[in-house]
Amino acid sequence: MNSQVPHSATLGADIRALRKARGLTLTGVAARLDRSVGWLSQVERDMSEPSISDLRLIAQCLGVPMSMLFAHSAAPADEQGYVVRAGARRPMGSGEEGLIEELLSPDLTDDFEMVHSTFRPRSRMQTPANRPTQEVGYMVSGRLDLTIGDRSFTVGPGDSFRIRHEPYQWANPYDEPAVAVWVIAPPVY
Repeated sequence: MNSQVPHSATLGADIRALRKARGLTLTGVAARLDRSVGWLSQVERDMSEPSISDLRLIAQCLGVPMSMLFAHSAAPADEQGYVVRAGARRPMGSGEEGLIEELLSPDLTDDFEMVHSTFRPRSRMQTPANRPTQEVGYMVSGRLDLTIGDRSFTVGPGDSFRIRHEPYQWANPYDEPAVAVWVIAPPVY
């Protein structure tokens, strides 16, 4: 079994973007990984490939699921960084609460990320989130109950909503899945 992560021109850039979005320094992350700053810098510049064990520690340090870093697909070279094919989206999160998320952005190097979210029927966010982000969601299908701050809304197909540094929670108490596209700035996944 290969202990190296498949090479991707965006893996290092994504690690760097996630590190910076969390206000972490190369020195601080390298120390937590028990690795040299030079090694981490080479990983971020795609000059060195981390092992699966290293990748697990990097994901833990950055607070993202390992699948987020490991699931880089082998897009044709002329499409990398430009196109994400429907069958090649990177999964994010664990899906435990009934939320399936896929990254629509080619990588995490922009000032924002786009996420395709599917909320399973009868699912609910267990703990409210409060992220230092600005988020806009657009409902593609289904209905979703949202609590943003102290306000509650039900949104459906064609509706959009915004969350700015406020606690929020979602629920899909309905019998059909709800699908939304989210834009989140800065990238948090």
